[in-house]
Amino acid sequence: TLPEIAQTGATGIVTALHEISYGEVWPREAIAARRAMIEAAGFTWEVVESLPIHERIKRGEGDLAPLFANYRDSMRNLAAEGVKVICYNFMPVIDWTRTDLTYKLNTGAYALRFDQTKFAAFDLYILQRADADADYTETEISQAREAYQQMSPEESEQLTHNIIAGLPGKMTDSYSLDDFKKALAQYRHIGHAELRDNLDRFLSHVLPKAEKLGVKLAIHPDDPPRDMFGLPRIICTADDLDRLFAQQPSSSNGITLCVGTYGSRPDNDLPAMARRFGSRINFAHLRGVSRDKNEQRSFYEANHLDSDIDMVSVIR
Repeated sequence: TLPEIAQTGATGIVTALHEISYGEVWPREAIAARRAMIEAAGFTWEVVESLPIHERIKRGEGDLAPLFANYRDSMRNLAAEGVKVICYNFMPVIDWTRTDLTYKLNTGAYALRFDQTKFAAFDLYILQRADADADYTETEISQAREAYQQMSPEESEQLTHNIIAGLPGKMTDSYSLDDFKKALAQYRHIGHAELRDNLDRFLSHVLPKAEKLGVKLAIHPDDPPRDMFGLPRIICTADDLDRLFAQQPSSSNGITLCVGTYGSRPDNDLPAMARRFGSRINFAHLRGVSRDKNEQRSFYEANHLDSDIDMVSVIR
């Protein structure tokens, strides 16, 4: 609750109008009501996370002019209410993905976790995605099979829920397995180049308006930052960001430096990225993760000073 958040010493709230379906305009009245509620509790609202992008924009499918116009209208309404930093992502179908939402740490605290073997077990043996075995080694397939065979029906159902049910990739309702398979199939012929082109097209239609409004966009990295479920991921590394800014150099084109997401890849140097993209960082998630020593794709949310990330250097 807002009174509980106040006890942490926080002064600002980051939120969104999750009840509005993707692609629809956020009415100024609804934005104003949310802002009034936040300010009545003594907070400010300057950042929205997220103003989602419709899947047809990501696929580059059909007449996109109305969707681009709706996005610009939502930006205008947000700016009119003083919300001028917009976090968004360009992840196809799914948003952030975790296998465990209540992973118990040695301290007794609970954290989120991504377990690569559990994920593979879901992909191969629960979802049974076509051609999924091509994405894994024989050893990984064997480990995933063993993990799946050891799951109770309840554990299998919980894993399914954790991965696909109610994720921000589809905020207004949840996927069934069949829905999920159909959504994945719509990207069967879309690779990295096509998805980058679709992001570039989207930005070319919204950045000029953002500049006029004084709005800063802040793209969130793909989480975890690598291809998943056969879907391309295009905001994962420093090279991806260099490519993004080369294509769209607008001053309104920026990033969310999600330290935890980028840090879940061992080849991302977060202090170096903070220095390199400092002028483009419009929003940040200061979040630590610790990767498994033997499986660097597996990680859990860790304390700021106990993670694999040098958070002090990032902040400095």
